[in-house]
Amino acid sequence: MKKGIVVTLIIGLFAACEDQKSISSYDPVDWETRGVESSVTDSLEKGRSYLSVYSAIYSQTEHRTHNLTTTVSMRNINADDTIYIDKAEYFNTKGKAIRTYFDHPIYIAPMETVEIVVDETDVEGGTGANFIFEWSVKDSIAEPLFEGVMISTSGQQGLSFTSKGVRID
Repeated sequence: MKKGIVVTLIIGLFAACEDQKSISSYDPVDWETRGVESSVTDSLEKGRSYLSVYSAIYSQTEHRTHNLTTTVSMRNINADDTIYIDKAEYFNTKGKAIRTYFDHPIYIAPMETVEIVVDETDVEGGTGANFIFEWSVKDSIAEPLFEGVMISTSGQQGLSFTSKGVRID
């Protein structure tokens, strides 16, 4: 009886470990349902923004790192107008493009936030990961706000910090 319980616990432990290895950051949002025709954004003001994020940070030495979960928030800070994000591309520390989350215009409704989550187990970005966003807005309204929140917890210890995007065009 005890052997059966131990075997069941071990199998459960392995199954739980397998679930933690899945990476949901590749496409958790259905970007197609948020999509709009590119002709909608043709007459709008165009811009690009840069956001630094971290898949991992150094601890004690450059040989030890802590993995982080990153939440990237794409925010429409306008109360009355929709904005459009035309492309979201993720780069690693060396500047190599890792993935493009979408490369067609999506809408973000007034005061809405749309998020990309890069899982803690997804360490491709490294200690110097970043995003480039291309966006379109009506003339004279606020441009999108891009923020990153990085977090990691272990036992009773926690670590978190934020970054803000900057316009580059």
